[in-house]
Amino acid sequence: MESPRRSGPRTPLQAPLRSPPRPADTAPSRPGRVAAPAPCRGSPRPPGLPGPGRMLNVPPGAFPAPSSQQRVAAGGRAKVPLKPGRSLMDWIRLTKSGKDLTGLKGRLIEVTEDELAKHNKKEDCWICIRGLVYNVTPYMEYHPGGEDELMKAAGTDGTDLFDQVHRWVNYESMLKECLVGRMAFKPIAAPRDVSSVLSEEKKQVNGMVSEKNIPGTSARDLTPSYDWFQTDGLITIVVYTKQKDMNAELVIVDCQDKRLRGEIILADHSYLIELDLDHAVQEGFDVNIAEKVGKVEIVLKKKDNVHWKVLGRPLESHNTFIKRTDRGLFYRKCKLVSKTEVTHDTKLFCLMLPKSTHLQVPTGQHVYLKQVIAGTEVVKPYTPILPSLTLDFKQPSCHDGAHIYLMIKIYSCGLFTQALDRLQIGDYISVSSPEGNFKKSQVQTSEDLFLLAAGTGFTPMVKLLNFALTEVSCLRKVKLIFFNKKEDDILWRNQLEELALKDKRFEVQFVLSEPTKDWGGKQGKISLSLLSECVKRSRKDSKVLICICGPTPFTEQGVECLRDLGYSQEEMHAFTA
Repeated sequence: MESPRRSGPRTPLQAPLRSPPRPADTAPSRPGRVAAPAPCRGSPRPPGLPGPGRMLNVPPGAFPAPSSQQRVAAGGRAKVPLKPGRSLMDWIRLTKSGKDLTGLKGRLIEVTEDELAKHNKKEDCWICIRGLVYNVTPYMEYHPGGEDELMKAAGTDGTDLFDQVHRWVNYESMLKECLVGRMAFKPIAAPRDVSSVLSEEKKQVNGMVSEKNIPGTSARDLTPSYDWFQTDGLITIVVYTKQKDMNAELVIVDCQDKRLRGEIILADHSYLIELDLDHAVQEGFDVNIAEKVGKVEIVLKKKDNVHWKVLGRPLESHNTFIKRTDRGLFYRKCKLVSKTEVTHDTKLFCLMLPKSTHLQVPTGQHVYLKQVIAGTEVVKPYTPILPSLTLDFKQPSCHDGAHIYLMIKIYSCGLFTQALDRLQIGDYISVSSPEGNFKKSQVQTSEDLFLLAAGTGFTPMVKLLNFALTEVSCLRKVKLIFFNKKEDDILWRNQLEELALKDKRFEVQFVLSEPTKDWGGKQGKISLSLLSECVKRSRKDSKVLICICGPTPFTEQGVECLRDLGYSQEEMHAFTA
């Protein structure tokens, strides 16, 4: 067996001087991300202006205010009803119509702060985002979050407001036909001693992050580092996370052509290795994790038996340790391998990850799907599920980390879901890395778990049920209260009833709002009286967790009722539907 040897001098990957990390889409094709309504990316951008691909960062909480239209009571997304003729497709048509949406007849201007401040009315609203000024007046009626949310940034720099709720929006593309021009910024004085700043940057060496990239000097001792070794056939990259309880869900690796991207999730921060490798490697790799010491190994197989002098060329975000919300979403192309009917309007999609990807979606987290529709990139979030609930609570062999299963309702007038439904077996679609703030520890410290789901709000509950019933021994009661309109809308009814028979801790209760005369179960909509009857602690002092997911009105009403029943914010978690 070959003994590994340290390769070359300790500074083969001396990093270039870095500007502050730019939240760019880091996928090889550098696609953007678009929320509904989506932008058109077809026409060329104005000369001298930055191209698409810069991403919005979304720190949790903060904006909008808890009472606003765009946030549900417990932290989810909300939409407001749009007028007829104000759909995603209508916005796409308008941006392609050739109509002057800026009022400047195609001219681009330099905008001063004073000039920007003048345009602060609903009928004349300009907003600055990352140094670019947009006339969002024509977009007001198309904005899913409502006009009031846009007006909060009227006549000002709205970058922070957008960052807090639109991480997945490619605003440059969405609003490009509304572009007024650049902000006229005042020059910023350079540091007195530029040479001292540069010398600090040059101190960065292989596997070390400069203090400028550390989120606070107090975190210095917890900052990850890396090294690499080689044998005749293997390249081993070792990341020292300095964090206990590492697991496979916290490691995301993509290696395509010669580009390697390895991301390690450490609480609300992200450590990234991103390199253009010095030589080609074979398809597939191994990820080894020493959980107790927090060491992660990425083992690549050399394509040719040659000695590597350096590991590779560092890319822009290489060797950075920043907040996850400041990291651009990364996409990879996944192949559709099956599509099966669940109910009359809902299907189970099975997507296969590339062989060169290591990715496991944690319980309670979602991914974004991205596809081009009518020349426009559109992005929507979906929560991956298990392919089945009833295989003795075990994941089948085909669910080995290579597949992602999504249960998706196909809307007759839904632009995105109709396009999804038209995908053929073998077609590809872009899938992002996981996102979400749900923590398994919330379940592990509970004795009673209640799941309130409406329609496809059932999807976050699938993995949650599996985790709760197989890995949380302290749970005494697990109850799903499943709201639907009609009996044939109930997803996986037989599997849920079978699951209830297998595990005495689990109970499922179906509630229909439009039942037939022969329906013998509960009926109605979510309400205080219904929840007071269905959600009860197994003991007076039981530690309880209540998870809720469904359309925004359902979630808002449910959270309000639960509060009226005396449940605290800490005892509730609202998923976004």
